[in-house]
Amino acid sequence: MSDAPRYQPQALESRWQQHWESTAQHRTPAKLDGSCGDSYYALSMFPYPSGNLHMGHVRNYVITDVIARVQRLRGKQVLHPMGWDAFGLPAENAAIERGIEPGIWTDQNIASMREQLKRLGLSIDWDRELATCHSDYYRWTQWLFLQFLDAGLAYQRDASVNWDPIDQTVLANEQVDGEGRSWRSGALVEKRKLRQWFLKITAYADQLLDDLPKLEGWPERVRTMQANWIGRSTGAELHFEVVDSSGAGTGEQITVFTTRPDTIFGVSYLVLAPEHPRVAGLTTAEQAVQVQAFCDLVSRQSELERTADDKPKRGVPIGTRVRNPANGALIPLWIADYVLADYGTGAVMGVPAHDQRDFVFARQYELAVQQVIIPQGSDEHAFEGGAWTEAGVLIHSGCFDGLPSGEAKRAITEAAAGQGWGNAKVQFRLRDWLISRQRYWGCPIPVIHCESCGVVPVPAEQLPVELPVGANLEGKGGSPLAQLESWVNVDCPCCGKAAKRETDTMDTFMCSSWYFLRYSDPHNTDLPFTREAVDRWLPVDQYVGGIEHAILHLLYARFFTKVLRDRGLLGFDEPFIHLLTQGMVQGITYKNPHSGKYIAPGDVVDPSAPRDPISGEVLETFYEKMSKSKYNGVDPAQVIDKYGADTARMFILFKAPPEKDLEWDDADVEGQFRFLQRLWRLVDGACARDLQLSDLGRVGEQSATQFANTTLTASELELRRAVHTAIAEISEDLDGEYQFNTAISELMKLSNVMAEHLEAASAPVAKEAFHTLLVLLAPFAPHLAEELWLRLGANPDNNCSIHAQSWPQPDPAALVRETIDLVIQVKGKMRGSLAVPANADKATLEQLALNSEIAQKWLEGKPPSRVIVVPGKLVNLVP
Repeated sequence: MSDAPRYQPQALESRWQQHWESTAQHRTPAKLDGSCGDSYYALSMFPYPSGNLHMGHVRNYVITDVIARVQRLRGKQVLHPMGWDAFGLPAENAAIERGIEPGIWTDQNIASMREQLKRLGLSIDWDRELATCHSDYYRWTQWLFLQFLDAGLAYQRDASVNWDPIDQTVLANEQVDGEGRSWRSGALVEKRKLRQWFLKITAYADQLLDDLPKLEGWPERVRTMQANWIGRSTGAELHFEVVDSSGAGTGEQITVFTTRPDTIFGVSYLVLAPEHPRVAGLTTAEQAVQVQAFCDLVSRQSELERTADDKPKRGVPIGTRVRNPANGALIPLWIADYVLADYGTGAVMGVPAHDQRDFVFARQYELAVQQVIIPQGSDEHAFEGGAWTEAGVLIHSGCFDGLPSGEAKRAITEAAAGQGWGNAKVQFRLRDWLISRQRYWGCPIPVIHCESCGVVPVPAEQLPVELPVGANLEGKGGSPLAQLESWVNVDCPCCGKAAKRETDTMDTFMCSSWYFLRYSDPHNTDLPFTREAVDRWLPVDQYVGGIEHAILHLLYARFFTKVLRDRGLLGFDEPFIHLLTQGMVQGITYKNPHSGKYIAPGDVVDPSAPRDPISGEVLETFYEKMSKSKYNGVDPAQVIDKYGADTARMFILFKAPPEKDLEWDDADVEGQFRFLQRLWRLVDGACARDLQLSDLGRVGEQSATQFANTTLTASELELRRAVHTAIAEISEDLDGEYQFNTAISELMKLSNVMAEHLEAASAPVAKEAFHTLLVLLAPFAPHLAEELWLRLGANPDNNCSIHAQSWPQPDPAALVRETIDLVIQVKGKMRGSLAVPANADKATLEQLALNSEIAQKWLEGKPPSRVIVVPGKLVNLVP
């Protein structure tokens, strides 16, 4: 035993990684031939190639890898690919800061992260790798954009952008700090109107909402988040006529959308968004200066600042009045920062008595408050305190007085439609998807602008429209592409006249909204994918990623799928059958509560009583998402260098259920390393005994009936029971609701029983135990499982790899127990246990308990007043 090889994870993992890379073991079959069962598509959300793998990546990809490996062992043909979400602002910023081409920077990062991922032993089909920044991919993003354009789902209109007045450039939201200043120049950012491209996702709003119940394999939390984001509201559009200074109608109207038409008699003012196109024309000369100053102020605010509940609401009157169509009252027209131009009609009713935001606004600016709804069964009373926002009965509402508010909504809407001042309307919170970016490092939008022909799509045979090399990436001036005249100036494909390319690039979500489809047919040079390929592999069976993508990415992917279905390019409604949103990886974090500074763990002398190394102040200690800025990150490479990839995988899977946050703990990492060492020693013992396990690979093919007519010792029965209990429990843990942590616990239990009973077990029982242990271990610790498989005599070639075995099935006969441990309680407290026949009835169990030494001791010879029997579990004796 002392001369046995030691467990050296780095060496064996490197060897097996090279072996697997040289074989076709993880490559996906081009076609499903039925020889290996059904298909299964396991997919992780692809990463941005930052160059460095972090523990969040490790958790995501290890979870998906275990799922993929289990499905292969279950006989499925598995698609498990990887790619890179490689366009976007970080690479462009790196180019600006380092003077390097974004493509070179990105490809270097991809190469680095690919090697880091391979160290984890992921069973990825690297032959299907893609990067969204490569023209052989974004060619098809452009092709799909033209599908949207042809379907009338892509269009241009004016929209607000963040404008840096010093650098004279458009900024992404990420380039604007919390104070509304540019990340580079420090200037206060302004809002400007630019003509930009949109996709008409609102055309699919009903489908996106109504199909959510179909997604039974998604977390309820995610479905709720999507439903709230889509935000379908049923209400009415109501028209308020603009009046002149004498109160006479001008013929102009302001239309509002409201979900509370029952409150129209309580409207005391109307509010427009500052960006509303009618503001300038409706503002009086007396109010012009004040209104312009307010609009300038609001232009420097983010949408979040304007709409946050904890922010004060500000506004100014524009000097014009409108007539309430329900009662003829003349009310003032205001603009306010909390009203957004691109939500609803850009105009809202101010009903202070029945909306808390309106109430605060009205009190601040001394606007009228008119209560028109009172609680059911209440007497009319003066308005007090805050707004009444619940249902009730109408008052001060003319002929609608006395109606319940729900009934009044319908009655007032019908009256408005009949009298021509309103109509029923369904409104969505969801807005059309703005895909234009005035940046360089993105997919060029494949259209040409011609003065004669208008917007002309680039012919499909001329795709891709490639990004030009040599763009000015100083971060100043307009769009970098717009400055390259040799690239911008082209001939119109229709009339041949001089024309110009579109210089906006696409939102990176465009590339990630369909990448999962390309994996099914990644080398196709004629189409993005064939209908045969996508219908063969998709929808994705299991999608794994962070909860931060629960809304936009998943919503856009669903939208793409439905549009491409309607274009006849695929035959399913939803892209992902099951969704697992893994929790964050958190590290121990130290923070000085007075200065707000984070302290690196290495600078904390005594973690049990942490103090600031400079000031000596007591530090707060807590777990928080790993981040460089908080000094609480753990480098995966360092963990793998010290303990090996299998240990890192086991810890990540064992520490917490996948959907929960995981708190990193070095001691628990050590624990998993020790467990893998115990398995190594367990196999060492088998090798030392020369159990002749050279045919181990065939054990799984043998029927459990080999033990049917064999007399086994009590020790062998116990070992077989542990083996098949592990099979049953782990199989359940890896179905549906994944519980990797409890599955690993079952592996630990099995190894403990094996250590206790293998010495007395016959070769067939020992073979079955080792075969089962290693196959069950293989998805979690693939390198060690393969190594131990080889050490026990299996052939190392591709066909006899442990990862090519079959998932074991439990033998019901082995799970049958002749005796069980019956818990004996006295007055509800456990006092011991008793071995009893497993099939004993309640009367027998009661008698055995009463006759036991436990009962005699704790009842002191007195009969109990009551006996409670729970068959198979316990007997409770009540004195």
